[in-house]
Amino acid sequence: MLKVGSIVIRVSDLARQTAFWTAALGYLAREPDSDDFRLLYPPSGRGPNVSLDMHHSEAPVPPRIHLDLYADDQAAEVQRLIALGATEVPWDKRPADADYVILADPEGNRFCVIDAG
Repeated sequence: MLKVGSIVIRVSDLARQTAFWTAALGYLAREPDSDDFRLLYPPSGRGPNVSLDMHHSEAPVPPRIHLDLYADDQAAEVQRLIALGATEVPWDKRPADADYVILADPEGNRFCVIDAG
């Protein structure tokens, strides 16, 4: 049986993206670190890792794949993530009753915050 071990995000600024994603997810960075790759892991050991691969690439819009992050208090999490450097992505086709908010990390990688409450 397979399981998701790590989700890899391509980044240009490894330090900045490490700071954002560790704070956003409450993950830790595995030591020793590398100049071009960083593995972030959940302290509990449960759930997939997030790996940051320093490799410049243009993100297609809309992206072919993105993260859905589930939140018990969606509004609070969206505000916290924006304070960390995320930006809200406007989308005119988003339904009025949507249970998600589209955000982008500091380099424009999109993800959704889902209302799981």
